Amino acid sequence: MWVFDKRGILAGCEIRRHLVVEEPVANYLQRTTPPDLMTTARYRPTWDLALDPLLSCKLCLGEFPLEQMTTITQCQCVFCTLCLKQYVELLIKEGLETVITCPDSACPKQGHLLENEIELMVAAEIMQRYRKLQFEKEVLLDPCRTWCPSSSCQAVCQLKEEDPTGAQSVQCSVCSLEFCSSCRAGWHPGQSCQETPPSSSFLAAESSLFYKGDEDDVPIKRCPKCKVYIERDEGCAQMMCKNCKHAFCWYCLESLDDDFLLIHYDKGPCRNKLGHSRASVIWHRTQVVGIFAGFGLLLLVASPLLLLATPFVLCCKCKCSKGDDDPLPT
Repeated sequence: MWVFDKRGILAGCEIRRHLVVEEPVANYLQRTTPPDLMTTARYRPTWDLALDPLLSCKLCLGEFPLEQMTTITQCQCVFCTLCLKQYVELLIKEGLETVITCPDSACPKQGHLLENEIELMVAAEIMQRYRKLQFEKEVLLDPCRTWCPSSSCQAVCQLKEEDPTGAQSVQCSVCSLEFCSSCRAGWHPGQSCQETPPSSSFLAAESSLFYKGDEDDVPIKRCPKCKVYIERDEGCAQMMCKNCKHAFCWYCLESLDDDFLLIHYDKGPCRNKLGHSRASVIWHRTQVVGIFAGFGLLLLVASPLLLLATPFVLCCKCKCSKGDDDPLPT
């Protein structure tokens, strides 16, 4: 028995594309077609002939079948599993966010991934880091809890609930260190936090580490603005605190908020300590200068146009206001 259309006999692999096979013929083909031809043609009964729909990923703009996509429960946005996994892992590794929002900036529901969804995507060590970031954020936002300022301890200490915002003496239950809850230096009875010099901190070595920054290979320091602990493994010496967004030099803790060209690393004790090659620094400065020059050129070109357009805008406003003041005809 042959299956054909007006063009002639069809090969087994063309049956699915050109003919809706009726059920008796389907049964016959299933009995007579060799297994290898069935596999090559990917033969399926008539009720399963439709192709699987492909869904588009908003991150990589690729099209994938449904089994390779992941739907965020809160907002029902769909992304390919590989892109969403890389997005989640990047945010956790960089410590940028504890609430991982939908990657779609135009998401109407502004949803975020649940903890069980994140756990299904990432490895165990990344999930452990995510839970650690969550706990650190909880302690940071809790006015009744604070971290022990000793870098060798890092325990969580409880404050007195009657006045958690004021300066009070706190004693760590793990290392027995007594410190001020406000400035996080050693407890200074009878003195304000402003009057307490850095040298009177709880430990001389840690005072040098946190305030002077004499040791270049120290892995943990505190942000000079908000005093949050920051760990640096390697890389650039220009640091940005993820808590207060303050930019500073890792070695001397000097502010770099206004140093767009990184001139700080051209002189002084931090000279050539940025951690990048000279060529990359020059390229960075060229980009910054180019951006400012572009804005300046745009303003220069737009200024004459604005000057010419100003009289017309004022005239239109005057006419509109005059028209509003005219009495209505009776």
